[in-house]
Amino acid sequence: MALQTAEEIAEQMEESEDILEHDVQVSPAEEMPGDGPVEEESEQLFLPWDRFSAWLHCICVVGFDLELGQAVEVIYPHHSKLTEKEKTSICYLSFPDSNSGCLGDTQFCFRFRQASNIQPSLGCFLDRCDRDAPVCLKRDQGHFYGYVYFRQVRDKSLKRGYFQKSLVLISKLPYVTFFHSLLKLLAPEYFEKQEPCLEAACNDIDRWPTPTPGKILNLPIMGVVMKLRIPTCYDKPGTSQLVQSTPGDSLVSIVLPTIHEVDLFRCFYPVFFHIQMLWELVLLGESLVVMAPSPSDSSDTVLALVSCLSPLRYCSDFRPYFTIHDSEFKEYTTRTQAPPSVILGVTNPFFAKTLQHWPHIIRIGDMKQTGEMAKQMKVKKLKNLKTLDSKPGVYSAYKPFLNKDEDIIKQLQKGVQQKRPSAAQNAILRRYFLELTQSFIIPLERYVASLMPLQKSISPWKSPPQLRPFLQEEFMKTLEKAGPQLTSRLKGDWIGLYRQFLKSPNFDGWFRNRRKEMMQKLEALHLEALCEEDLQLRIQKHTEVETVDLVLKLKDKLTKAENEQLPVRAGTLTKLQTHIESIILSLPEDLQGILHKPATL
Repeated sequence: MALQTAEEIAEQMEESEDILEHDVQVSPAEEMPGDGPVEEESEQLFLPWDRFSAWLHCICVVGFDLELGQAVEVIYPHHSKLTEKEKTSICYLSFPDSNSGCLGDTQFCFRFRQASNIQPSLGCFLDRCDRDAPVCLKRDQGHFYGYVYFRQVRDKSLKRGYFQKSLVLISKLPYVTFFHSLLKLLAPEYFEKQEPCLEAACNDIDRWPTPTPGKILNLPIMGVVMKLRIPTCYDKPGTSQLVQSTPGDSLVSIVLPTIHEVDLFRCFYPVFFHIQMLWELVLLGESLVVMAPSPSDSSDTVLALVSCLSPLRYCSDFRPYFTIHDSEFKEYTTRTQAPPSVILGVTNPFFAKTLQHWPHIIRIGDMKQTGEMAKQMKVKKLKNLKTLDSKPGVYSAYKPFLNKDEDIIKQLQKGVQQKRPSAAQNAILRRYFLELTQSFIIPLERYVASLMPLQKSISPWKSPPQLRPFLQEEFMKTLEKAGPQLTSRLKGDWIGLYRQFLKSPNFDGWFRNRRKEMMQKLEALHLEALCEEDLQLRIQKHTEVETVDLVLKLKDKLTKAENEQLPVRAGTLTKLQTHIESIILSLPEDLQGILHKPATL
């Protein structure tokens, strides 16, 4: 998440208060900001399949065998590695539960734990891409995403009477909209032409540019071209970077306005009277289960819940589609301990009984029936949830900390009555969640910024100063004058909400990330201070041994700054390299030769 002052965030929120149904903020797509020119991708940098690996781990075909059940039939490229545990997860998660009755074509996504620790050969390059991505679009370090296109059609020539097969894209990237769009092109072709089509698609993907945030990318696939832009952490929150068609786009077939956003209004429509309570539950990392009639509804709703915290990252586990065959099934359904901090999406009626002890259950009906006005619903008692056939609603004993915001409910209801376009309803809801999250996070950002030492305390010849510790009670005192009341009209027990949040995995993940950013900033300021010193004058007072020691320390600092991409001013690292070279040249020739040698492992 790009660091912003509280004033900047408050200013953004003031600008956006008058959102109308058609007022979706957009700005022209632009190149990613940076200290210097954007690096051009060198052809020599990439080995065969490197570009493919930057987007996908592999493509799987999962079929149904009468004797074996679900089985991975094909993996492309053939050299892709998956453990047996990972293959089993993919098999069971790639097919809807039999009760879902998904005839025809169905798309959904799942997420599962990575069992192996395979690092791509482009690891360092991808880390650099990740650095500039928003928190919600960074690569998932411990999990894979599976994007599924499942086809089930009657076929009397088969013993089972049905053709059942899934084409699955396995990736570390959470680009749900993009990968579903890609599957719409790829899967129908595959079901018609089989494996040669997959081979051709993989070769196309291996010629794509890497997924660099801020760049407008043209991606040729199966004879068409997809055009998109991956957002950056520097983008203004709440705006869409409009990818515009240009005269040279004669080959572009598909322009994607977003690569990852789901339709929030469609997902929350069955329970939109409770959206504020759901935001609180997700913010606090509460155990949540979404019971839905199909994997599509289940996965979309879970992804909508996770994204309603944006620009804050949801740091607990979430499974858009979860089955009884999942390797974590016992771990997540045990009654011997409290339910874990996780959001599960399920469709199997068995879960209505298995997860009865969970504190918060969302029951989603058929999302296609959104023509009628949703009726006002109370939060229902958990004991009333006996089967998956129970009425749609939220089943929980949770009492929200904040008073209900009736204005957003009225605004969305009015939109339904006036048949406001779905995109506008979605924009209103996304803006509402953004403002709510920003109002909550501004006081934390302001307090954490105060933990940073003053710049004048940074000395080039001493270690960088330490950050002050986060003291809960000290933070709580700041809320009296600089709390969320400055940017939010909502009343309620904000203090209680903060106290609960500070115990959650979301606070832990957010603070770790902010602490890391601030420590890197201190390292960068220390490095800049060092570069401003007259090092030649300094070494005149040094012995030869001390000068060599200084060179080694400066080299270590330079390597660390490059590896961690410290946020230094443009030209700082070049200046440091020049300092190192000039100091080495002041030493005897034998030492110069040794110090000029690259370090060996």
